[in-house]
Amino acid sequence: MTEPGDDRRTRRVPLRDVGTDPDYRFSLANERTFLAWIRTSLALLAGGIAVVQLAPDLGPRPLRLAVGVALIVISGVIAGAAHHRWAGAERAMRLGTTLPPNRLAVLLGYGLAIIALVVLIVMLVSGGAR
Repeated sequence: MTEPGDDRRTRRVPLRDVGTDPDYRFSLANERTFLAWIRTSLALLAGGIAVVQLAPDLGPRPLRLAVGVALIVISGVIAGAAHHRWAGAERAMRLGTTLPPNRLAVLLGYGLAIIALVVLIVMLVSGGAR
């Protein structure tokens, strides 16, 4: 059985029917953050395509394909999770509770750090082979 303040019960209710309307400035700021994550996702998608299609000197095709696919996968995850993050923040504001943790930043930070390290190694190895 769910308690009156239980998140599982309130998640089934449409967002507009949960709690009270927050200050519109906070809702608009939340929306701008969502759009920033979507722009980041689009940039990663473009970068993944560019690595595979436009950077033949970056390294062997299988490695370029791996880096490109990794960028595109991170892009898709961020795009999908951006709405979840927006809804969670909006729900928290409407209920007057603590904002949920930002896991997208962790994914983006570590994901890009790993990809950057791989690209750096490939560039160093490729540059030394010429």
